[in-house]
Amino acid sequence: MNAPSRPAFRTVTVLVALAGVVLLAAGCGSDTGGQPRSVTVVGSGQVSGAPDTLRADIGVEASASDVTTALNETSAKVTAVTDAVVAAGVERKDVATQQVSVNPQYSSPAPGGSSQISGYTATNTIRVTIRDISTASTVLSAAATAGGDNTRINNVAFAIDDDSELLEKARKAAFTDARGRAEQYAGLAGDSLGDVLTIKESTSGQEQPVSPGTFERDVAAAPVPVEPGEQELTFTVTVTFALD
Repeated sequence: MNAPSRPAFRTVTVLVALAGVVLLAAGCGSDTGGQPRSVTVVGSGQVSGAPDTLRADIGVEASASDVTTALNETSAKVTAVTDAVVAAGVERKDVATQQVSVNPQYSSPAPGGSSQISGYTATNTIRVTIRDISTASTVLSAAATAGGDNTRINNVAFAIDDDSELLEKARKAAFTDARGRAEQYAGLAGDSLGDVLTIKESTSGQEQPVSPGTFERDVAAAPVPVEPGEQELTFTVTVTFALD
């Protein structure tokens, strides 16, 4: 099956808005005792784009009196869920096992007694990557229908699969913001801005969690409403400049 084409993301806006934290090392305009004089600022750039990918952890859970029965039931159910999401348009390579576990269940002890193992609960979870957002509702509904009441859906989040262009723009905006702040402080101190001494960076907002609601067998046949909206990526850079 050919991979569905991914909708191209669109950059909506580039914003530069952060409260910069400024530290003047060793005091501007004073004797520093041989230590290099510098100014440290924090700049930020923000970009917005349309998510083109949805990821979800889809699990099945079953309880039985013995381990083998519990595992066999989850194996059958997760196979049905996998086949259902593939039939709904997800490539099989975009379905990956996340967790397989078996845990004992204990009965309530009688007065003066001790609890005993009463059965076992098995869980099998797969991570599904939906690269065509337009099919997300259908895929999630198909998974819930195939797994029935054993279905557990968690960690649903939108993402931009290739955010390199957005981050490049955010990085540029953040550094421009930082340099502008540093130049202002250098001017206020009667100095000029020198070379860059250090740069530290961080990003946020690369995944956007969503809550598609509780999945019940009776309503799973209807498409699950999901709206990607727009995702905002924030790039923060801390830069230290020398003061001349």
